[in-house]
Amino acid sequence: MAAKMTVPFYGHVRQYQDLKSELDKAWVDVMTSGQYVMGPALARFEKELAAYFGTKHAIGVGNGTDALWLSLMALGIGPGDEVITTTNTFFATAEAIWIAGARAVFVDSEPATNNIDVSKIEKAVTPKTRAIIPVHLYGQCAEMDKIAAIAKRHKLAVIEDCAQAIDAAGAGFRIGHLSDAVGTSFIIQKNLGTFGDGGAVMTNRDDVAEGIRRLRNHGSLKRSVHSYGFNSRLDDIHAAVLSVKLKRITAWSDRRREIAAQYTRALDGVRNVLKLPQELPGYRHVYHLYVVETLRGGRDAFLKFLNDEGVDAKCHYPIAIHQQEGYPWGREARIVGAVKNSEWNAANCISLPMFPELTQSEIDYTIEKTLEACRRIG
Repeated sequence: MAAKMTVPFYGHVRQYQDLKSELDKAWVDVMTSGQYVMGPALARFEKELAAYFGTKHAIGVGNGTDALWLSLMALGIGPGDEVITTTNTFFATAEAIWIAGARAVFVDSEPATNNIDVSKIEKAVTPKTRAIIPVHLYGQCAEMDKIAAIAKRHKLAVIEDCAQAIDAAGAGFRIGHLSDAVGTSFIIQKNLGTFGDGGAVMTNRDDVAEGIRRLRNHGSLKRSVHSYGFNSRLDDIHAAVLSVKLKRITAWSDRRREIAAQYTRALDGVRNVLKLPQELPGYRHVYHLYVVETLRGGRDAFLKFLNDEGVDAKCHYPIAIHQQEGYPWGREARIVGAVKNSEWNAANCISLPMFPELTQSEIDYTIEKTLEACRRIG
């Protein structure tokens, strides 16, 4: 049995230390340029990001929530419209729909991946439905080929929530290639994160790109000329940080996949106690989170044991959106059918430490303590 140690959940400081000289230079270059908002560092990063996604456009915005609701607005979606999504995700996905003035419509997730259950989507479509927002949860793509086919049949827009899945891919498709827009977040804990907040929209549609550019900057594409808009810009200092990190994202994703494979191999013998993540055939799961689910209840006791033993495991997300105290009942949202899988996921999920800078001893210790928790509590 290993001596007690502390395994952190995030590797932000380690990542900075690894890239310190390059990041420090990037910061200094921006600071000495005198251009901090809508400047050359942002323009460069947007070009790099579009090339990475293989889309015509990438537009930096203030955060991931803004990326979604500005996309909705650029597509003309607002009051009187409905947008289909899932309820076992971060609150911001539905929040963006409400900010845009539309109604969130929740369908269940499917149990294998916890992504949106494609078989439930068409049952939720009404004459008011305008869009679908699938979430690529935990780092695995939703089944975008099937979602795109449904959207085409019903003439719906699709906005991908890619806050957790940069560098992920599906079987024969890439993120952003089967949708009208992709919204992502660059808050520090994401696979590609800045040291603060930020977001972006990727799209192949010129009209959506122009709409986002106007909306993020007070409705302006030309100095002193304004229309309806907001203030949601990705600052150049964040863009410079992200340019440094973008070059490493594939290697970091590969490392996450290596760590996930170690977890899965080691925990294979306790599948009667824990449900392990499942990667769909032909997909590239990038493990923003490595989420297990307790099959016999006792999630809170399981989590407390890990934390008491020094493993900083967490829950993502322990309260489904429709169960939140701040959930807007009534006209603002509705649920179609039972959402039992989403509720089960929320009640039983545990996220083990997952970031590229984890050491082998930390991985081994996390495995040891997870197995011990299975024996004691499972």
